[in-house]
Amino acid sequence: MELILDILTGICFFIASLSVIIGACGLIKLPDVFSRIHAAGMIDTGGTAFFIIGMVFQTGWSLITVKLILIGVFIFFTSPVTSHVTANLARQKNILPVGKKIGKIL
Repeated sequence: MELILDILTGICFFIASLSVIIGACGLIKLPDVFSRIHAAGMIDTGGTAFFIIGMVFQTGWSLITVKLILIGVFIFFTSPVTSHVTANLARQKNILPVGKKIGKIL
C-alpha cells in the first residue's frame, strides 16, 4: 500500500512541477499583463493543488491532512480574487492588451 501511495505522490508532484514550470515560462514569454495574470493563476491553482494532494497522500488521515486541505481551500479562493484585482487595477491604469487599439476600455 505504501508503494502505491509513493507512486501517487510522485505523479502528483510531477504534475505540479510541470504546471509550475509551464506557468513560469508563460510569465516570461507572454506579451502583456492580462496574459501573465492567467499564467500566474494557473500556477497558483494547478501547481499548488497537486502539491497539496501529493502531501495529503503522504500524511494519511490526521490533523496535518486537515491543515493541508484548509490551505488548499484558502489558495483556491484567494488566487482568483488576486487575479481579478490585478486585472482591475491594470484596466484602471489604462493598460491595454497587446493588439488592442488605443481607445476607451469598458
